[in-house]
Amino acid sequence: MKKQLFVMAASVGILFSAYSTQASAHESNYTVQSSDTLWRISSANHVSVQDLMNWNHLTSNTIYVGQKLSLIAPHTHTPQSTYTVKSGDTLSLIARNYHTTVTELKSINHLTSDNLKVGQVLKVPNSESVNKTAPVVEKSVNEYTVKSSDTLYSIAKLNNLTVPQLKSMNNLTSDIISVGQVLKLTSEGQTAPASAPMVERTFNVDILITEAKKYLGVPYLWGGTTPAGFDCSGFLNYVYNKQGVSLPRTVENMWSTATPVSTPQKGDLVFFTTYKTGPSHAGVYMGDNKFIHAGSSTGITITDMNSSYWKERYLGAKKVKM
Repeated sequence: MKKQLFVMAASVGILFSAYSTQASAHESNYTVQSSDTLWRISSANHVSVQDLMNWNHLTSNTIYVGQKLSLIAPHTHTPQSTYTVKSGDTLSLIARNYHTTVTELKSINHLTSDNLKVGQVLKVPNSESVNKTAPVVEKSVNEYTVKSSDTLYSIAKLNNLTVPQLKSMNNLTSDIISVGQVLKLTSEGQTAPASAPMVERTFNVDILITEAKKYLGVPYLWGGTTPAGFDCSGFLNYVYNKQGVSLPRTVENMWSTATPVSTPQKGDLVFFTTYKTGPSHAGVYMGDNKFIHAGSSTGITITDMNSSYWKERYLGAKKVKM
């Protein structure tokens, strides 16, 4: 009888371990198991999907059984020294002077924000080639350090700029930015460059819709922003970015920033209320009462707005601001 109980207990232990996506608090790696997704692993270990992708040099959300994933930010094993924060210091400035990154500084100092205090002592990489007094570099322009969930659109709006202006200032050829990246803004006391006026521009809606159709059948993935899997706002960001148009990351922010129209035209966004009150789903209007979107049960699909489900949940249409 004892032997049977022991076998049953062992079996239960194996069953639970097979479906656990959480690593031990003392571990820094996780081995992918059957049915795992980046989202499940990130949720169980209290990290973001984007961090997992960055730390493991992933270019898509695709993972495979047996794959080893790092659950912490990569860090240097170089001996460390210390630096005392002075007036005018920022994490990006200190990181630059010590030939490291903002992410690395935050990791080795267990910082949860970019805020610093004068007199605060930070751990920094120890290098003979680095001036340990970390002199303040004269800055002719303001700077902004990219944070999680930032987009070029949100940063430009916050600083009274346009996306084209921001890209021009930083020699960017795409709308892709990464956490910790330092962007140049306009000089203090100056307005945006006259060479990049804030004018409304148009884009080719037929090319936009053709691009969107390329991904028909791509599965729905919560938090997905690539052809490996999309959620509804991730899909919209992806296809509009292909046309050089930056959108806010969430449906709610798209709804609040876009321009209302009484009747949707091809290329406009159409919004719906689904699992909660207010705008929670959106797609690209294609004409003839059809829209293309990332459905949670269908993946990327084309749907008739007059269907009973979507007709009663329709909130309205809005034109994207360039």
